[in-house]
Amino acid sequence: MKLITFTEQNLTRIGIIKEEMVIDLSMAVPELPRNMRAFLEAGSDAMEKARVAERSSIAHFPLTDVSLNAPVPNPGKVLGIGLNYRDHVEETGQVIPEHQIWFNKQHNCIAGPYDNFMMPTVSDKLDYEGELCMVIGKHCKHVPKERAHEVIAGYFCGNDGSVRDWQGRSPSIQIGKSFDTHGPIGPWIVTPDEVGDPHDLTLKTWVNGELRQNSNTKNLIFDCYEQIAHLTQAFPLDPGDILFTGTPSGVAKGFEPPKFLKIGDVVRVEIEKLGYIENRVTKEEARTLIE
Repeated sequence: MKLITFTEQNLTRIGIIKEEMVIDLSMAVPELPRNMRAFLEAGSDAMEKARVAERSSIAHFPLTDVSLNAPVPNPGKVLGIGLNYRDHVEETGQVIPEHQIWFNKQHNCIAGPYDNFMMPTVSDKLDYEGELCMVIGKHCKHVPKERAHEVIAGYFCGNDGSVRDWQGRSPSIQIGKSFDTHGPIGPWIVTPDEVGDPHDLTLKTWVNGELRQNSNTKNLIFDCYEQIAHLTQAFPLDPGDILFTGTPSGVAKGFEPPKFLKIGDVVRVEIEKLGYIENRVTKEEARTLIE
């Protein structure tokens, strides 16, 4: 299945993509939750009801008549792994990590698949990182690698936006990875049965039509299942948690001189079987907000 969060007639809810059409789950299965995180929390029974709706329901809208939101607009944890492609490690001048290197991205950074990607007022060192993302579908802890596939609800494209000067100011790199809108994801969640092996997917990133990143998830140093096994040794993962699985070479900082993003640039991340996200860089409006 391809699961979406969408807005139509100013109402946001969840649905399924079926042949360029949208099945509105709030209409097809009214008892299901209306937001993706709650839907994932509802477990296997909710997922099976959605599958029945995909097979039996008549689509309600053309895809072109709705706006796609981030498939999980309100995730719990948002975690990213660093230095997880060998060619990216080489372009940073570092050594292959012996252990997995994880950081937090604040959940507020999450943006939709076609939303604007804001240039911060405090930096012009804005970088892109095309990545395969996973969303967790079950509460889990101490998951062995061979069972990790059981807890993955699906996969989608992501751009791990990085403000490089802010990233370098702290060993945790958290703030530089968490600026507003710097986590666009989507366009939908593709369930594992449609993806097959997540470790053989072509990943490409373009900036203004120039191919910057061109790799395959088979080049991950620590694969998706190893990542889940590692994290759940430390703490539980929960439905709606998002994992960014690492980026290959070709980031802006890796060029000489660096090719940092500029206002007006368009970044497209495309992954085989998952679709693409495309975000335009716009100027942030530094308005004080106190509510």
